[in-house]
Amino acid sequence: MGRGRVQLKRIENKINRQVTFSKRRSGLLKKAHEISVLCDAEVALIVFSTKGKLFEYSSDSCVPPVDYYAYDEIVCDRTYGALFWE
Repeated sequence: MGRGRVQLKRIENKINRQVTFSKRRSGLLKKAHEISVLCDAEVALIVFSTKGKLFEYSSDSCVPPVDYYAYDEIVCDRTYGALFWE
C-alpha cells in the first residue's frame, strides 16, 4: 500500500513551512535537471521564497531565466498563482 495523499493547505508552523519549502525546492530543481537531461529539453525554473529570495535553474543550452526576462514587464495573475511575462 502506498503513502497517503498530502493535504494541500498552508503550513501554519513557520519552521515546518521553511523546512518543507527547502525540501520541495530541492526536489523540484532535481526534477527540472532530470527532464532537461532525459528529454534534451530546454528548462528554466524560477522559485521565490516567502522572503523574496530567488532560486533558479536553467539547462546548459538555455539562457538563465533571470537574464532572459530581465527587461520584460512581469505580470502576476494571482487567480492561478502563476507568473506570466508580456
